[in-house]
Amino acid sequence: MAFFDIPAAELPSYRPILPVPRDFSVFWTSVLEETREHDLDVRIAPVDTGLSAVEVFDVDFAGYGGHRIKAWLARPAHGGAGRAGSPRPHASSAGIPGVVEYLGYGGGRGLPHERLAWAASGRAHLVMDTRGQGATWGTGGGTPDPVGPSGPTVPGLMTRGIEDPREHYYTRVYVDAVRAVAVMRGLDGVDPARVAVTGVSQGGGLALAVGGLAPDLVAVMPDVPFLCQVTRAMGMTDAYPYRELADYLHTHRDPAAEAMVARTWSYLDAAHHGMRATAPALFSAALMDMTCPPSTVYAAFNHYGHRAGSQIDVYRYNGHEGGEGYRWPRQRAFLEQLGA
Repeated sequence: MAFFDIPAAELPSYRPILPVPRDFSVFWTSVLEETREHDLDVRIAPVDTGLSAVEVFDVDFAGYGGHRIKAWLARPAHGGAGRAGSPRPHASSAGIPGVVEYLGYGGGRGLPHERLAWAASGRAHLVMDTRGQGATWGTGGGTPDPVGPSGPTVPGLMTRGIEDPREHYYTRVYVDAVRAVAVMRGLDGVDPARVAVTGVSQGGGLALAVGGLAPDLVAVMPDVPFLCQVTRAMGMTDAYPYRELADYLHTHRDPAAEAMVARTWSYLDAAHHGMRATAPALFSAALMDMTCPPSTVYAAFNHYGHRAGSQIDVYRYNGHEGGEGYRWPRQRAFLEQLGA
């Protein structure tokens, strides 16, 4: 690892012009309206984990196209999903706060006992499985993507449906992620006005996208977010997954192919979504991150829609691992300041 990007002193003022399409809002309003034609159809089943302080539920709901999306829900014991619980830390008459978490590229929801901190702190915690992922790291996932690619693709997900943003893989995932917030808000015993979203890498990009697509979140907390300033990143780093796009264009040499890639990603870029966000954000960036170059994270942060109270933490000598275990206490304190 090395410092390979814009000098650290220049990053706070790095605010490039972002190529947001004129019909960006119209496009996403249409996509979300189409998805609302499908009932959320939340199904919840208790899971025996052997834990006494936290109760866990296996959740699945209708995401994009009505496709079934899996998730784990964990919350303080004695509350139950689908019914109001007894008083507990952070509770109000409206219920306890909620945190929706999205996962890094290639990972799945894993096993329910692997992520307990949010529930142990008195919050409801929903971990969304990512469709078609869960076989690269961690303990796996269980949500298929029933939609196949529409043309030639590079192995991975960045070019799946690259010809048309309507058909792209991440359009489906972004909608799934928005629907996960609706699931959390619909749970009895959860305060729908105090729902935050978070994630690392791809999960951070998803949190940013949801920040622009779902109204009235209490906070957005993206760590070393992937999917930001995508067409710049693919020419800056040899690391995958951005390299998938360069591999595609390595073969598809026609300038029209490059224009197609740029057009499709202009609707998907998480930095473009973040410009429309209305909740305070806590970002993190790592200055030796060769997977998600720090300038791409700063581009998203410096264009982020809700400036008041938004912050970015910087890990000068870290790569894509970022702050790791240091992040949760920092995020918890951030939510405490917001009353969540």
